[in-house]
Amino acid sequence: MRRELVVTTELRRARNAVVVAFAVNGLAFASFISRTPAIADGLGLTTAQLALMLLCLSVGSVAGLPLAGPLVARLGPARSVLVAALTETVGLALLATGLLTGAVLPAAVGLVVTGLGTGVWDVAMNVAGAEVEQRRGRTLMPRLHAAFSVGTVTGAGIGAATAATGVPLAAQVLGVVVLIPIVMTVAVRGFLPSVPAPTRAEGGTGVLAAWREPRTLLIGVLVLGFAFTEGSANDWIAYALVEGYGSSETVGAIAFGMFVTAMTVGRTFGGSALERFGRVAVLRAAAGLALVGLLLVLVGGSVPVALAGALLWGLGASLGFPVGMSAAADDPARAAARVSVVSSVGYTAFLAGPPLIGLLAQDAGILRALFVVLGALLVGLLATGAARPTGTTRTPAEPARPAASAPE
Repeated sequence: MRRELVVTTELRRARNAVVVAFAVNGLAFASFISRTPAIADGLGLTTAQLALMLLCLSVGSVAGLPLAGPLVARLGPARSVLVAALTETVGLALLATGLLTGAVLPAAVGLVVTGLGTGVWDVAMNVAGAEVEQRRGRTLMPRLHAAFSVGTVTGAGIGAATAATGVPLAAQVLGVVVLIPIVMTVAVRGFLPSVPAPTRAEGGTGVLAAWREPRTLLIGVLVLGFAFTEGSANDWIAYALVEGYGSSETVGAIAFGMFVTAMTVGRTFGGSALERFGRVAVLRAAAGLALVGLLLVLVGGSVPVALAGALLWGLGASLGFPVGMSAAADDPARAAARVSVVSSVGYTAFLAGPPLIGLLAQDAGILRALFVVLGALLVGLLATGAARPTGTTRTPAEPARPAASAPE
């Protein structure tokens, strides 16, 4: 009885620690990205130059994702999260230096380093969350991603408040630079103890090997479809209401807020549905909701219908990414490499989707351009069967299946 109490306390502590990691990751990102106009003003950038500056962040993230798998396998999730958090801290300090001096170079390098830290942090905290989820025997990943969403909302709120009160962005960023090391140094102490990675003779943990696994790649396609669906709304749903329906910027902001709120609700309460009905059934239902919501926005014909569509779009898109992370981490011995691969594929959608839609919108209009999201969503829907556990793996969401069974 005493041992069970110790295990329960350890898991609760680990869960809370990973929740903090997700929330701080979201807060750190949103606190400065919500003030991109201040970056442009502080560095004297045009719109095109600002886009190139933000591309530095994307380049760093893309570079960090494939590096994360080997790092987590070698150091464990806790140390990897701390290393990534400190790396992001250095990047943000360089960004603040560029803003204080008006120099573009340190700011650009800072964004690359920030992106690098963000990419590694993302993979490592997902691996840590998957470990806690498996040990608890209950679905946890959607709630962890809800914590990330709460962190981004909080970070955006901080950005809005400091902008409204005239606080320079450099001062705000330096505040985050002080916050991250203190909070994360304490938080990672609560992570589950690291289990040494197996040798190659025992199965290996290599990222290159994971890139050759059909199921891992299909999970990546699943995440890509849902991530494209989510990222497109993040960047374009407010614009779609303004340009497509002639509404005010306030209404566009409300549409974005409704989408983000629905995402957070879906991730907070989606665990119960996953435990009851299983990953595949829930993901297919979610894709159906997102499909209906997207169509209501694109062809609804009125602002109220489009706003209702924003809610369904957000609710439907909410579970694809976290469930994909859980599925990639079903085998703890290969979790780091597989989560790295799936994250790399998924974030490609976040990076490639918005520019593609923007290019299409120049000629076709934003509502017609967003029809490309339907294609991505359908691709993700077709890959949902890959989320079913294979072999003797047992997850909180579904029972184990015989080794000969294949994903439906």
